[in-house]
Order: sequence, then C-alpha cells, then structure tokens
Amino acid sequence: MAEVKVVINDVKSGKSYQKPFPQEQFVGLKLKDKLNGETLGLDGYELQITGGSDDAGFPMRLDVNGQPRKKALLSGGVGVKSVIEGHKGIRVRKSVRGNTVSNKIAQLNVKIVKYGNKTVEECLGVQPKEAKAQ
Repeated sequence: MAEVKVVINDVKSGKSYQKPFPQEQFVGLKLKDKLNGETLGLDGYELQITGGSDDAGFPMRLDVNGQPRKKALLSGGVGVKSVIEGHKGIRVRKSVRGNTVSNKIAQLNVKIVKYGNKTVEECLGVQPKEAKAQ
C-alpha cells in the first residue's frame, strides 16, 4: 500500500504539519478540491488541496489538465524559475504534472479552510516544539 506525504498548512498560525496517509483516498481529486478533515483525523475541519509533486519532484499545475506528466510551454508560475523574469515574451517548455492526483503523487499540499473545535496539534497528536534556549 503506497503512502503520500500530506503537508497540512495552518493558515492562522503559519505552521505546517507533515503526516503520511494511504494514497488511495486521494486518487482522482483535483487541485482546489475540498476535503473533509475527518479522513485525515481532523474532526470538524475542512481542507483544500493547493498543490503537490510527483515521485520525481515535478510540481502539479492547476492549468494542466489530467494526471500524467506533460511538457507545457510556460511563461511563469509554478515549475518555472525566475530566470526568465525581466525578459518580456520569453516562454520555456517545462515538464509538469497535471492537476489531478494520481498514484504517482508523492506529496500533497493542503490548507485549512474551516477550523474545528480542537487544535490541529490535538487532532494529529503532535507535540508543539519548544523554543531553543539561547
């Protein structure tokens, strides 16, 4: 059974939490789709898929349809470094993953849209890190 690392971003506190989950529950979902937090152990929460990357590190793009990796002609955004900034009209062909989650996705980024009664640390069973003494 394959796993996907889900990075949960808490928008209010600015913290992110990473936890592995079974991959089968995410296959077929698209970027910007909303998830019920109960599937990830966050009762009362609602999450939205914001991005991800495949097993080779290629990012998912919202404007590329489908599951497979494609070579798209891009002028900026996700998957394009800022090398072309400052040069108007420059486009580059880059490999990116489509906007649909497949079994090749290794990491999935989600953000919290609606909060529940408990804190994220309580739901996920994560201890907050202590500040380092200086």
